[in-house]
Amino acid sequence: MQILVTGATGFIGNYVIDRLLQLGHEVIASSANAAKAATMPWYPKVKYTAFDFEAFDASADYFSYFGKPDCMVHLAWEGLPNYKSAFHTELNLPRHKALLTNMIENGLSDLTVTGTCFEYGMQEGMLKEDMQVFPANPYAIAKNELRIFLEELAAEKHIHFKWARLFYMYGKGQNPNSLLSQLERAIANGDEQFNMSGGEQVRDFLPVEKVAEYIAAIALQNRTTGVINCCSGIPVSVTQLVEDYLAEKNKTIKLNRGFYPYPDYEPMCFWGDNTKLKTILNNE
Repeated sequence: MQILVTGATGFIGNYVIDRLLQLGHEVIASSANAAKAATMPWYPKVKYTAFDFEAFDASADYFSYFGKPDCMVHLAWEGLPNYKSAFHTELNLPRHKALLTNMIENGLSDLTVTGTCFEYGMQEGMLKEDMQVFPANPYAIAKNELRIFLEELAAEKHIHFKWARLFYMYGKGQNPNSLLSQLERAIANGDEQFNMSGGEQVRDFLPVEKVAEYIAAIALQNRTTGVINCCSGIPVSVTQLVEDYLAEKNKTIKLNRGFYPYPDYEPMCFWGDNTKLKTILNNE
């Protein structure tokens, strides 16, 4: 199968491409930065096609431009992790609507797009795909509006559409300001203590390799469509995540809990229901 992956050079994109290649698929990789793409280990194994939203041409046929892929895994999204910027709704949303509409109207029949657990808003507990959503920051609002738009377009055009709603992930290549990246630096620098929040938040974490495996599984089937939580289904506190990481690396450092306030855009305790995902994995 020939699969287009956008956002190819991003944190998740690298791993999704590796997974699809491992499964024997032909990958068309796309990103805005061709020079960065050329440095990636997967570069010689894929067909690379650059794309920059700044140069979008509404009259073009992007389905043909990208080589008429059998399916598309749309990971691209700019401006993260600045979740509160109006950029997401004012620029990203119309840009992504335009590209994906162009792809579908010119022949794309199978689309998987990544969403965010922030679509659920400030709801706590186990979050299920059929729950009402209350996105509370511009990033989540933009993603949710894109999802609703694509659901309607997919129904109108009779295409396969899957929305992989991502939760939390970690691994090599993650944002340097992420929790475990900061912890790694503190250890490497020989710091006596690691400044963090109170650590009592409960989240749903996955290593990025698993996230990529699950995104690929979601994209490569059409039995289960619509919103699919891409998550572990296991509630874990932030403190537990940090302590498990230290134990795995056989490292010690004093945890200075409570140094940072809790983020105001996240509920204290939530995780995903992965029943739909498990159905997909069990049918592979």
